[in-house]
Amino acid sequence: MTSHDRTAEPDYLRDNRANWDDRAILHAESPDYRVAEFLADPTVLSDAVRFDLPRLGDVGGLRAVHLQCHIGTDTVSLARLGARPTGLDLSPGSIRQAEQLAERTGAEVAWVVSDVYDAVAALGPTLGTGDARGAYDLVYVSLGSLGWLPSVDRWAAVVADLLRPGGRLFLRELHPAATAVVATDDGRLAVEQPWFEQPEAQIDDVAVSYVATSRALTATRSHWFSHGLGELITAVLGHDLRLTAFEEHDTAPFRAFGDQMEPVGVGEYRLVDRPERLPLSYTLQAVRSS
Repeated sequence: MTSHDRTAEPDYLRDNRANWDDRAILHAESPDYRVAEFLADPTVLSDAVRFDLPRLGDVGGLRAVHLQCHIGTDTVSLARLGARPTGLDLSPGSIRQAEQLAERTGAEVAWVVSDVYDAVAALGPTLGTGDARGAYDLVYVSLGSLGWLPSVDRWAAVVADLLRPGGRLFLRELHPAATAVVATDDGRLAVEQPWFEQPEAQIDDVAVSYVATSRALTATRSHWFSHGLGELITAVLGHDLRLTAFEEHDTAPFRAFGDQMEPVGVGEYRLVDRPERLPLSYTLQAVRSS
């Protein structure tokens, strides 16, 4: 595990790091992340990677970096599919859990603690180079990642720098139409949150996470940011990335709207009433042009 200098960092990084350090322990203990299954069965894949697999295809032999990897279940899944992955995350607590998972399962994964925006420099030591520019065949980003970053354009620039020419970005993320909507007390879905990227973060201060757990968070403050689809696609196209696929899904891997959602398999949930009303997630793929 390597780490990057944290001097003069903004409040959102400090608060989000503490929040995800706290979540990492709860998530590793929760059955929702299926850690016990990973330890018991070397063929187990995370729900996220199982969902992605028909679109992701064969990753055997690819040098991959998983940005915002959290406790590493998706990263270990990529290793089980034959990739040569590195997991990178802001949270040292998350990386500690990821290291333990890889060690206990025998997965060959490198781990790096770093803010995504510093990834090009931070990943260099794992490769024995000054930086990781043009080093990866695959940049993999799993659902629930972009909302913690203030600028999707800066993110796309990092992705482009990490990929070799012809290398691929694979992103599945929450749909901004879903993140802009909240469930009201009377059972309606109301548009209350931003769709477009804003200069200031939305701030939450809550003691619960999104998994089944009996314990509360102690680092409760977190900052999140909205990103519209147009902003995302413009950022991707603006950094020498050629869009190759974009698909919207009517499912998400958690009950985003509580009892208004029902399980549909592969760890996914859909609205019970007229699910065609609202896209909940999307998959975007792009290739580095040159």
